[in-house]
Amino acid sequence: MTGFGYGNLLDLLGCFVTLSLLSVGGAITTVPEMHRYLVAQNPWLTDSQFSASIALAQAAPGPNVMFVAVLGWNVGMASGGGPDNGPLPWALASAAMAVSMLGIIIPSTTLTFFAARWGHRNRERAEVRAFKQSMAPVVIALLVATGWLLTASHGNVQQAPLLWVLTVVSAMLVWKTRIHLLWLIGAGALAGVLGLV
Repeated sequence: MTGFGYGNLLDLLGCFVTLSLLSVGGAITTVPEMHRYLVAQNPWLTDSQFSASIALAQAAPGPNVMFVAVLGWNVGMASGGGPDNGPLPWALASAAMAVSMLGIIIPSTTLTFFAARWGHRNRERAEVRAFKQSMAPVVIALLVATGWLLTASHGNVQQAPLLWVLTVVSAMLVWKTRIHLLWLIGAGALAGVLGLV
């Protein structure tokens, strides 16, 4: 892992500002690009730290975008040498978390506000309706890419096909039946505890 310092905060901000403007369907759809930037291009996090950050934030109550704060926090904390290394890691973690969240939230929120107002005023126009309908496949493709990345970093290549089958079966159950999503999440957690996945 390469070092992250206060000089890297502007780079981190630039990355998350760019991703914010590309986050059609939510910040989670930009996870593959975050992985490329934080793990491959600038090895500030390992694969397991990256996946654990997302899993922890998604398991906690609150907005979906909180995983960005956890990623920023872990980048700063890991680069500062951990929590037992004095005040530097805490300051780096706080700064990286704040920069990450501001970068991911402010541009997309501003763009969404003005685009939604314009779209509402022009909702009867054919191009506005076409744009809205064309965004669904884009969001689905981005979510599949995110799932692919998180499955690939799972570590056990033999289980990857099983995980994809379970994902497809779960999606079909949610779509075609009245089974509540929480039951499927609970079943997945139980399968994980039992070591089945």
